[in-house]
Amino acid sequence: MNFDLSPEQDQLRDAVRSLGRRYGHRYFVEKAKAGEHTTELWHEAGRLGYLGVNIPTEYGGGGGGITELAIVCEELAAAGCPLLLLVVSPAIAATVINKHGTEEQRKRHLPGLADGSQKIVFAITEPEAGSNFHRLGTVARRDGDDWVISGRKCYISGVDNANHVLVVARTGDSASGKLKPALFIVPTDAAGLTWSKLDMEILSPENQFLLYLDEVRLPADALVGESLDAGLPALFSGLNPERITVAAMGAGTGRYAIERASDYTATRAVWGGRTIGTHQGVSHPLAHAAVQVELARLMIQKAAVLYDAGRDLEAGVSANMAKYASADAAALAVDTAVQALGGAGMTTEYGVATLLGAVRAGRIAPVSREMILNFVAQHVLGQDKSY
Repeated sequence: MNFDLSPEQDQLRDAVRSLGRRYGHRYFVEKAKAGEHTTELWHEAGRLGYLGVNIPTEYGGGGGGITELAIVCEELAAAGCPLLLLVVSPAIAATVINKHGTEEQRKRHLPGLADGSQKIVFAITEPEAGSNFHRLGTVARRDGDDWVISGRKCYISGVDNANHVLVVARTGDSASGKLKPALFIVPTDAAGLTWSKLDMEILSPENQFLLYLDEVRLPADALVGESLDAGLPALFSGLNPERITVAAMGAGTGRYAIERASDYTATRAVWGGRTIGTHQGVSHPLAHAAVQVELARLMIQKAAVLYDAGRDLEAGVSANMAKYASADAAALAVDTAVQALGGAGMTTEYGVATLLGAVRAGRIAPVSREMILNFVAQHVLGQDKSY
C-alpha cells in the first residue's frame, strides 16, 4: 500500500497550486460579486493542460485519470478558487463521452473539453423527480431521423457559460414498451431551449438555472453512443467521477479555511501578549477540523485509485463515502475558521465566510448525505432498500 503520489502527480499538484495562488480567493470573490465568470483562470488552466488531465492523449488530453483531475480540483479549491464546472465538464461530460460516445462524438467534443475552449454542462435534476431517473418527466421521442425533447430541468450549473448541455431524458424502448434513460448532447443555442437564473444564497461565479426544453429538435447523432442501450451505463459512468471531484473540491476548501484561520490565530495576540492559538479552546477545534479533512482526503484518494483501476463497484462505495466525509469536513472547517477569527471571520477581507453557502450546499448536492447513507446501508450493510 503506497500513499505517495507519483513524481508526475506531485508536479501536477505543485503546478496547479501555483496557478491557483496567483489568482486566489479575492479574484474568485470579485468575479462572483460582479456576476462574472472566472474566465481568465479557466482558460489558463486549459492552456496549461490541467482541464484535460483525465482525457486521452489522442484527443488532446493528458492521458491521466480521475486521480489527476481530483488533484486539480483540490488544489484550485485550496487556493480559494473552487471551480464547480471542473466537476461538470471534465469529470462528468468528458468521462461520459469518452467511455460511451461514438468516435465522432469523441473527436468533436473531447479536444475542446481538454483545452477549455468548450464546456458541456449536465442536466438530470428536475423539479418533481429530483435526480431519480426512473421518474424523469423529460422525454425524447423519434420524429423521422431526428430526436425531439421536451421537459424541464433545475439546478443546472453554468449553462449560460457552456456550448452544450448533456441532457438526461427518457425514451421509449420498442422491445419492452418501457421508458429508459438516454443522454443527448444539446447545443445551448438550440431552438426551443431556454433558461432562467435561480437566485441562490451561494457566492459563486457559476450560477444555477432552470432549463426549459420545448420541442427541441436534434439530429440523430446528438444521442450519446451508438444506440439507446448506451444510455444507462453512460449515465452511471459519470456519477463516480462527479462524487470524487466534488469531494476533492470540498477537501481543498477545507484546507483553505484551516490555513486562513491558522495563520490568523498564530499571530493574533489579545490577552497577555500570547497568540490566541495557544489557547486550546481555539486550537483544538481547528486541529479537529484538520483531522476530518485529512481523513476525507484519504477516502478521496482511495476512491480515485479504485475508479482509475476499473474497479467500479468498489469505487462506487468509496466515492460515496468520500463525498459524505468531505462535505462534512469542509462545512466543519469553514465554520470552525469563522469562529476562530471571531468578527473578522464574517468579513469579506478574511475570505472564509464567503464559502459558508457553498460548503453547506455540499452536504445536499449533487447527492444528499441521506441518500449516501441509504446507499451505504443497502450496499455495505446489506439492509433492504428503504425507498
